[in-house]
Amino acid sequence: PGAATRFTPLIAVLALIGVVYGAWVAAAQKDMKKLVAYSSVSHLALVVLGIFAGNVTAVSGAVMQMVGHGLTTGLLFLLVGVLYERRHTREMADYGGVASQVPVTTTLFVIAMLGSVGLPGLNGFVGEFLILAGVFKANVWWAAVAATGLILGAIYLLTLTQKVFWGPNRVEANLGLTDINGWELAGAMPMIVLVVVLGVWPQPVLDLVRNSVETVVQIAAVRMVP
Repeated sequence: PGAATRFTPLIAVLALIGVVYGAWVAAAQKDMKKLVAYSSVSHLALVVLGIFAGNVTAVSGAVMQMVGHGLTTGLLFLLVGVLYERRHTREMADYGGVASQVPVTTTLFVIAMLGSVGLPGLNGFVGEFLILAGVFKANVWWAAVAATGLILGAIYLLTLTQKVFWGPNRVEANLGLTDINGWELAGAMPMIVLVVVLGVWPQPVLDLVRNSVETVVQIAAVRMVP
C-alpha cells in the first residue's frame, strides 16, 4: 500500500491515458472483435483509476465494473462469434440491416451494448457511476477526463450496433443469415439475466465486498500518514 500511494499520481495518469486511448483506438476499428477488445482496454483502465482514487466509493465501483464488464464483454464476444459462425467475417462493412434476419441476436446485442455503455438500469451503470463519483472526490480533473473516455465509448458502441444491425443491407449473403440457435442462446441467457439483475439490484455484490474494500482503503490511508 505504501508504494501504491506514492505512485498514485503516475498510475492515475497512465490509467487516464488508457481510458481515452483505448476508446479512441476502439472507435477506429472496422473489425467487430477488435473493437470489443480495445473497448476492454478502456474499461479496465477505468477500473485501475477507480482503485487508485483511494476511497470506498471508487474502489467499490471498480469491483462492480470488473464484474459487469466481464458479463457485457463476454456477451459481446459471444454474439460477435454467433455472427462470425454464419458469415465468416467480422468486418462491419460486410453487414448492415441484419436486424430483420436475426431479431433475437439483435436484441441480445443491444442489451449487452447498452450494459457496456452504462445505461441506467443495466449493470455497467452502477460501476461507472460509483467510479466517477469516487474519482470526483479525489480529483475533479481526473473525473472529467475519464468521463470523456466514457462518452467516446458510447459513440463507438452505438456506431457498431447501427452499422451492423440497421441501415441498408449492403451484402446479398446477409439475406440468408440465421438467428442464434438454442445452444448459443443457452450460453447467452445467464449473462443477459445478470446484466439486468445487477443493474437494478447491485447491493448483494456491494455488500459482499464492502468489508474488504473498507479494509484496503483504511490500510492505504494509514500508509499515507507520514
